[in-house]
Amino acid sequence: QVRLVESGGGLVQAGGSLRLSCAASGRSSSRFVMGWFRQAPGKEREFVAAIRWIGHSTYYADSVKGRFTISSDNAKNTLYLQMNRLKPEDTAVYYCAARGGRELYSDFNAYDSWGQGTQVTVSS
Repeated sequence: QVRLVESGGGLVQAGGSLRLSCAASGRSSSRFVMGWFRQAPGKEREFVAAIRWIGHSTYYADSVKGRFTISSDNAKNTLYLQMNRLKPEDTAVYYCAARGGRELYSDFNAYDSWGQGTQVTVSS
């Protein structure tokens, strides 16, 4: 079983930055890949970025490439999402997720464990 707890959301003006954190605990074999997803009101959950816990290979959605950076601190069991040059369309609840497989999937159905989410609001 994996427990994920996000933090770091908030309100920011367009062009600003935020860093989200996700504290992970539980079986390490169940979180070989971790990712960030987001869901805006009335929309489906959307892939943002993913990272392999070992090796740190990354994968990004085109909509955030060059603006967001996913990283992990293995010693702290913490996942991060640095978000720069934020846009109003980035407004959503951001979720941390984990899966035991080694593939960097963008499909949310491939992830087994989820955090409770943290709200990010970008004002224009």
